[in-house]
Amino acid sequence: MSEYPVHRVGYNENPFASSHSLDTNPFEDPATSQADAARLESIRQREADLERRQRDLDQREQQLQHHGKNNWPFFFPLIYHDISVEIPEASRPLINRLYQLWLVLLGTLVLNMIACIFILIAGSSDGGRDVGAAIGYLFIITVTSFLLWYRPIYNGYMKEQALYYYFYFFFCGFHLLFSVYMIIGVPRYPTLKVFRGNCSPRLPFSSTGSAGLIQTIQMFAGHHWVAAILGLVATVGWTLQGLGNAFYYRQIYTHHTAAGHTMEKASSRMFILALAFEPLIFQSFQAKTELASHGAKAYFTRG
Repeated sequence: MSEYPVHRVGYNENPFASSHSLDTNPFEDPATSQADAARLESIRQREADLERRQRDLDQREQQLQHHGKNNWPFFFPLIYHDISVEIPEASRPLINRLYQLWLVLLGTLVLNMIACIFILIAGSSDGGRDVGAAIGYLFIITVTSFLLWYRPIYNGYMKEQALYYYFYFFFCGFHLLFSVYMIIGVPRYPTLKVFRGNCSPRLPFSSTGSAGLIQTIQMFAGHHWVAAILGLVATVGWTLQGLGNAFYYRQIYTHHTAAGHTMEKASSRMFILALAFEPLIFQSFQAKTELASHGAKAYFTRG
């Protein structure tokens, strides 16, 4: 027996095989290999980021195709209006209530006009003027209320810009005063008629265009029941939308204060807009038309 152990090589084992893989370069610098691996990882990350951006673009394109088209008013779409898409979730109930109040206002204007027509039929001396004023209110108040107080607060919650809040506070304040005027049916002045040197007021008062409390009481007193009931319903409509707007006016003011909106921020925004428009004052009519178009898009979109 030999003193030294004999290493027996199996038939399947190659005694000349290298312990290094043939794919590995023995002369390669390990630092260079790590740098290449880092570059490959960076490339993979960039590719993943590009794929994510492409998916985002595709989603936005689909949203524009389905949600970006004009949809309001439904019978003749002029603008895009969708509270569930454009307004943050926490503020949607408030904007929905304001939109419902605007619809109540629209319905009240229609009822007010119809009531004034029946007041004219009942024999009111100024019924014709009331009907004319009521028709004017139907068209003018409908448009101006949407553009001057509803849309600004819609934009305010959508974009959270101080300027829109101040637009709302200013014009909605006037609307609240107008609502009080229409609820009461405040006459502008009494007409006077001279009887043998004496001045005596001739009722009813001068036209207001409102089938408010004064007109309604007169119709009940004269037993003109249809005109009286329509006037009462119109008065209730003015009261509901007026009280509702007053309630939310205060709630919006609280939100506006908590959000840190100030007159300075609104003024700076107005100043920036003025600087942007100043070079275009003396431009051509076509340039001014394009400017107006861009301004309208900014007012009725997220931009």
